[in-house]
Amino acid sequence: MPFIDSVLEPPSYGWKDEQGNLSKPNPRAILREFFSRLNIFKDKRNWLSFTNWMMVAILAVFLGFFIFKYFSIKLLVIAFLYSMVIMGSHGTVWYHRYCTHRAFKFRNHFWRFITQNITIKIIPEEIYVISHHVHHAKSDEPGDPYNAYGGFLYCFLADVNHQPIARNMDQQSYNRCVHLMKHTGQVSNSYAKYQKWSSLANPLRTIAGALLNWCFWFIVFYLIGGIGLVCALFGSAAVWALGVRTFNYEGHGKGKDKRQDGTDYNRKDMSINQLWPGFVAGEWHNNHHLYPKSARSGFLRHQIDFAWCYIKFLSIIGAVTEYTDNKKQFLQKYYTPATKQHLVKST
Repeated sequence: MPFIDSVLEPPSYGWKDEQGNLSKPNPRAILREFFSRLNIFKDKRNWLSFTNWMMVAILAVFLGFFIFKYFSIKLLVIAFLYSMVIMGSHGTVWYHRYCTHRAFKFRNHFWRFITQNITIKIIPEEIYVISHHVHHAKSDEPGDPYNAYGGFLYCFLADVNHQPIARNMDQQSYNRCVHLMKHTGQVSNSYAKYQKWSSLANPLRTIAGALLNWCFWFIVFYLIGGIGLVCALFGSAAVWALGVRTFNYEGHGKGKDKRQDGTDYNRKDMSINQLWPGFVAGEWHNNHHLYPKSARSGFLRHQIDFAWCYIKFLSIIGAVTEYTDNKKQFLQKYYTPATKQHLVKST
């Protein structure tokens, strides 16, 4: 079986039905799979998914304190900007453009570390990166871990049900996963440790890294604005963590063809450019699927791309040594010909 077909742990309901079409489980089956894969008492190999959602649950406590004790319009605005723009753009820069697609290169480990930890850490890189390679190889097809045709819940709980790596890989396949993660700085398990934990990441190292990140930002936010700011920003991180799980469902048309002429030039899958994710996080998704290795996906004048602004800034100060920018290719191959054709038709 090809690596891309076997690298993720299939859910109990499978990727395909008997006819070879996408298996569409009902909500009850999805939830049963979700809670089964979170159960660390049943199987300690569920530790990574459990840790991921435990962090969300802890952040939700901060959100509760913010809403019911420290709420103010000022803090609400700050929390909104932090979760939507700062954390949103960071997710695009770090997880999407660097960790998965290697759209740019850091000068050294220092700048990589700064970028990795410049916001509150929530998502383990392994959960995002390996599965996102599969998503691009199988967009909107059976095996796509967040296939919009599977429905909202299918996508929302994908990080637990569909995105963890397979538990029975041979050493060659495991080494390929290690290679896919090497540039991120992750110190991966040995093959023997993988067989014990079913993950690239080591539990102690992963949890310790997240705790240190949280402690640092807790102290920084507290010194800046007290416990109210801490609760506002840590709580807003919970909102982002839940909101980002809805993105691919909406970013692929909610299982319908919502692509628009003159806006969505990639026709190989159902990805669409959306104004809100584009403006706040630089996630012009249809453009990204056209040029996944581009450090910029906001190719047109109105397509604001804060993630690209950060990468470009690091390039200016020398922290990024090289990057791929496919704006010119996009304009020449897609936008300019389409614009000329439209003008010809209109005249």
